[in-house]
Amino acid sequence: MITFTPLSGAAQSSTTSPLAYLLQVDDVRILIDCGSPDWSPEPSPFEQSTSEQEEQPPSWTEYAETLERLAPTIDLVLLSHGDLAHCGLYPWAYSRWGLKAPAYSTLPVQATGRIAATEDVEGIRDEHDVKDPAPETKENGDEAAERASKSPSPSPPPPTNTKGKCIASVIEVQDAFDSLNTLRYSQPTHLQGKCQGLTITPFNAGHTLGGTIWKIRSPSSGTILYAVNVNHTKERHLDGTVLIRQAAGGIFEPLARPDLLITDADRVPVISSRRKDRDAALIDTITSTLSSRSSLLMPCDSSTRILELLVLLDQHWNFSRLRYPICLLSRTGREMLTFVRSMMEWMGGTISKEDVGEEGGNSRHNKRRRDDDNEDEALGAFALRFKHLEFFPNPQALLQTYSSKDPKLILAVPASLSHGPSRNLFVDFAAIPDNVVLLTGRGAEDTLARALFDKWNNSQRAEDKWDKGKIGRNVMMDGSIKLTMHRKVPLAGLELELFQQKEQAARDKEAAHQALLARNQRMLEADEDDSDSDDSDSDADEEDEVRRELGGGDAMDADGDGKNDEGRENKRKVDKGMDGDWLDGDEGLTKQLLSYDIYLKGNVSKSTSFFKNTGQSQRFRMFPYVEKKRRVDDYGETIDVGMWLRKGKALEEEAESEDMKDYKKRALAEEDAKKAVREPPSKYVSNEIEIQLACRVLFVDMEGLNDGRAVKTIVPQVNPRKMIIVHAPRSAAEALIEACNSIRSMTKDIYAPQVGESIQIGQQTNSFSINISDELLASLKISRFEDNEIAYVRGLVAAHATSTIPTLEPISSSAVQIDPAAPVKPLIPRMLGARPQVPLPHSTMIGELKLTALKSRLASVGVQAELIGEGVLICGTATSSESFGGSVAVRKVGKGKIELEGNVSEVYYTVRREIYNLHALVAA
Repeated sequence: MITFTPLSGAAQSSTTSPLAYLLQVDDVRILIDCGSPDWSPEPSPFEQSTSEQEEQPPSWTEYAETLERLAPTIDLVLLSHGDLAHCGLYPWAYSRWGLKAPAYSTLPVQATGRIAATEDVEGIRDEHDVKDPAPETKENGDEAAERASKSPSPSPPPPTNTKGKCIASVIEVQDAFDSLNTLRYSQPTHLQGKCQGLTITPFNAGHTLGGTIWKIRSPSSGTILYAVNVNHTKERHLDGTVLIRQAAGGIFEPLARPDLLITDADRVPVISSRRKDRDAALIDTITSTLSSRSSLLMPCDSSTRILELLVLLDQHWNFSRLRYPICLLSRTGREMLTFVRSMMEWMGGTISKEDVGEEGGNSRHNKRRRDDDNEDEALGAFALRFKHLEFFPNPQALLQTYSSKDPKLILAVPASLSHGPSRNLFVDFAAIPDNVVLLTGRGAEDTLARALFDKWNNSQRAEDKWDKGKIGRNVMMDGSIKLTMHRKVPLAGLELELFQQKEQAARDKEAAHQALLARNQRMLEADEDDSDSDDSDSDADEEDEVRRELGGGDAMDADGDGKNDEGRENKRKVDKGMDGDWLDGDEGLTKQLLSYDIYLKGNVSKSTSFFKNTGQSQRFRMFPYVEKKRRVDDYGETIDVGMWLRKGKALEEEAESEDMKDYKKRALAEEDAKKAVREPPSKYVSNEIEIQLACRVLFVDMEGLNDGRAVKTIVPQVNPRKMIIVHAPRSAAEALIEACNSIRSMTKDIYAPQVGESIQIGQQTNSFSINISDELLASLKISRFEDNEIAYVRGLVAAHATSTIPTLEPISSSAVQIDPAAPVKPLIPRMLGARPQVPLPHSTMIGELKLTALKSRLASVGVQAELIGEGVLICGTATSSESFGGSVAVRKVGKGKIELEGNVSEVYYTVRREIYNLHALVAA
């Protein structure tokens, strides 16, 4: 049985992202995608927000609570795309919520997801004081200490609204994505453990680098196909999805006719404009704006769709020989391009055929230049060089290089304009006339990017809106808006002095704590040394007495224990010796060779007697020898503490050897943190600013997704037996359901569940093992059907002591038990000469009749047959009617129903016999 529950991104919902779905196949719970919302939502600045809207809890509260509750019970995790909407919350769930189930993705999804999550958490932590929970383990404590050393915050911290935000640390992001298991396209993987029996296979989905369509095969539930955010169109850096083959003109055979299809319908009402029109509008806007000495701001993501934009821009810069800079504001931009250059086998489109990144469009000239320069670089590294692209980590670095008056194209992250460089640039950028904000995506809900898109779309004419297949015009923004800005500023003046005083007090407290720990450690080591040498209290006293004898009688303190400062000093003097020769002891300790003399001088120790009247007697000096005594208690020899300590240390070393890989990685991270330049003390502030809008806004759809026409064409060709619609507003889901219902051959079992609504498909099945006795097996009437042998079995299950598996035995008269409480049926008198009543066996025919297969079988026995359409096969032609006696019509009237029409003749019986031969006849 299959149970599907949307955790977020359901159909018939106003919020279609992020994407996260719980799929339960029998007893296996699978989490498909684990996206994160935008953690800085805000109402539209163009609309007046009410107090009720501000007091509402965040939209992700229910999603986060549900995923936190389900995370420890998940058995398998599948990630389909490498953007925040599909895998942004996985690091937090992995490190904080116990989502330790095996996770699978393709190699590009692992890398792009890591880059996107790292960029997101670093950008948010630079603007908000993210309060991490108290560390429960040593590792979390190290991470918190590292963050505190990098970005200390003053006391008391400023009030920030970070309630409910799941912002992981950079180390948690790295650990989470390192735990992913990477697969290649079309690589079937047979799972083990609790997921044994399941087979998962990734296929190319398009849209993003490494984007995946997951095929899940279960022996009991059939084939499940998860295909969301699919693009069938070939782009510059990617091939279209493998789901539909343009050359073959149909669906890819391994993905056709699944038992369950899970797909999205977000863009079903959308009619996309032609690709060349979109590219022309984008390029023309950029060229005209730069030529007029103005600049453009293009918000973009950090790892996925930005690649298509970079390739397009670089090709245009090379062809037009433009000299304007292309500036990328991203902390992870260089890392992203370095990875992409190493993953050329995952890319396609035209990038593998053109020398993108070299000047000019003459590929022959570029090849000659490479040969002349003796460069051994691969085509992929050469094609993705992007020589016009410049990287900047923050807006301050950009302003230090280029003035605000210099014309330039700026690509800034994130695409939502909710935080980070793109939002900071927009504040100054929007107030300059003739500047253009170029949107390539609609943005997430409740973000500044979505507000700008809605403003632009509402300003278009009805026939020029973005979903009507037309390219709209740019819109001049006017009026003023208010935005809340968050930033981190360094401390100064009295705040800095108070912070330094508190930091010094914390260091002093930590130093005292470390000194106390060191003292306790020395005491424990001393106790271990005493237990290893089998000393007793008397042995210790005698050794102390000998030391006092050698060092002088002044070593005794007031309590007589010889542990005052003078005693320690005398001990050091005795250990120092005269000749200065050093030896290594048995325990690895460095000891000094002492020269003993019977005529040692010094104070004579005094001994007391049991008798009070004896007085004090003098004890003469003797050779310093200590007699070791076995320490015993009332029950025998005491426990050797040192042995247990050594055993525990050995176990710790064994555990450390298993975790050596993680230890080395964290050691390197700590070393890098020590080498990093420590940031000055800072605090987080928030202020509301008013912006006078004077720029222009234009939207060009570069999301790279199927539109409504493609979805309505591909889904019927896939022809699933059942379908679930996700990631779509109510109108889009209803439009796709209506389109599928209008197709006669399309399934009518289509579901569009809401968030938290569970859809059950199929029935719960249980499998049991049983043996068939030889006597019963010999009495079976077996029929062959294709490659199987089928028979009807009726018997009694008996358990034997010699076997753990029950045995099915035939029913005999002796085995039937008569219930004495059952009523006795009266005997029916039988008429003379009548036969006893015998129940007739019930026959079952197994199989599905295919008229093409029946036609070929009839041709082999000499009966001609022709298909006349509408599921009718005419058997026996005019030439054969003389010998066989007529013709017969075979008609399929429904599933499992066949009609045979014709005269009673040899053709009739021949056709009926061949129909029976195509089925397995099982008699009860």
